[in-house]
Amino acid sequence: MSVLSAKLRRLGFALLYIGLGLGANPALAESPALDLPRAGDMRKLVVHQVPRPGSDVAFTDAQGTPVTLADFAGKVVVLNFWATWCPPCRAEMPTLDALQRDMGGDDLVVLAVATGRNMLPAIEKFHADAGIENLPVYLDPKGQVGPFARSFGVAGLPVTVVLDREGHEVARLTGEADWNSPDAQAVLAALIAR
Repeated sequence: MSVLSAKLRRLGFALLYIGLGLGANPALAESPALDLPRAGDMRKLVVHQVPRPGSDVAFTDAQGTPVTLADFAGKVVVLNFWATWCPPCRAEMPTLDALQRDMGGDDLVVLAVATGRNMLPAIEKFHADAGIENLPVYLDPKGQVGPFARSFGVAGLPVTVVLDREGHEVARLTGEADWNSPDAQAVLAALIAR
């Protein structure tokens, strides 16, 4: 064995031991995956091992003004994609409205984005009929940021994506859920406290 290969071998062992030492020392290792309290409907919540990048694609408010997720930086975002024609979407919307009422503010915001061909008058009628008072209307008529777009890569409704304060997707739930239940509030309170 040459002197150079012996030195490379020792260097390889040294790097291996350093790597093992870092992994064994939680203070030096990469931060662990989120450990969120998941019970009830939140058992369906898929928590990512590594946060995923959010989307920078614009959607619009009811007046047609462009909005991006960067506009909500610094807050935990509960981003729900729904449609007026989707019964499970309509069923969970009052719970999202109540979540915004009860937890929305400086630390958390609920964004319900109507994706695809949802006409503003139909959305406004649904809001009035269902008593939705705390959720502004957001639209993604071309499906650019919503679940059918590559930016979030899902193919069904409703889908709720949870973003951390830095705008990274940390979890998602496909299907209907009670977003104002104590179980959902516990998950979101844990994210706010991070």
